[in-house]
Amino acid sequence: MIGFLTLTGVAFLGSFVTAALGLGGGVLVLATMAVFLPPLALIPLHGVVQLGSNVGRTALMTRHVILRVLPHFAVGTVAGSAIGANMFVALPVGVLQMALAVFVLYATWAQRFKVSKPGPVKFGILGLVSGFVTMFVGGSGPLIAPFANAVGADKQKVVATHAALMSMQHIVKLTAFGIIGFAFGPYIPFLVGALALGFAGTWAGRQVLNRLPERSFRIGLQIILTLLAVRLVYAAAQSLLA
Repeated sequence: MIGFLTLTGVAFLGSFVTAALGLGGGVLVLATMAVFLPPLALIPLHGVVQLGSNVGRTALMTRHVILRVLPHFAVGTVAGSAIGANMFVALPVGVLQMALAVFVLYATWAQRFKVSKPGPVKFGILGLVSGFVTMFVGGSGPLIAPFANAVGADKQKVVATHAALMSMQHIVKLTAFGIIGFAFGPYIPFLVGALALGFAGTWAGRQVLNRLPERSFRIGLQIILTLLAVRLVYAAAQSLLA
């Protein structure tokens, strides 16, 4: 019961943080779930919780989603996740974490990347790479967020487009885990509670987002991405040196 209450409470908090600041809540949920859940169940169950959070955010902000990048991203995600599913136990996670951290730092701070306004083709490549990475690392949000930040003209477009992209990716990822045989059934009570509180957190976080100044949002997103990249470097070092 303590684990159930903690995880559902964190699902609310994680959704609130992501809806208000654009990123960060998924990593909080993942770190907390790692304390209570078996390692092999961690990535699939985290995907379900994050799918609920992102679908809720997309539903509340549908009119802000940049639709033109979605089809290319979806195709890339299917291909990347299929490759990742076939290599699920064959690739060192630490290598992926380090590569992801380096890219996130570059994309967050390189002015050239920010002004390039990535188009549909680049989002297709993003889908391929992030679809592969998410099968191992779980949270591909930090990889996708710089692209949403670069293409979005305002904070609502950034958060809504990021949520839509993540929703598509979690659907594909969970389908892949189902195909390779993961059983979600024993965890249904936890997932129902986490999804319900996750939606409540998304609604509350959106109210904060609407009141947050645009410049403060952009600066906050940069800070969060940098901290997440540093955390990835630390996790990669632990994995590679273990």
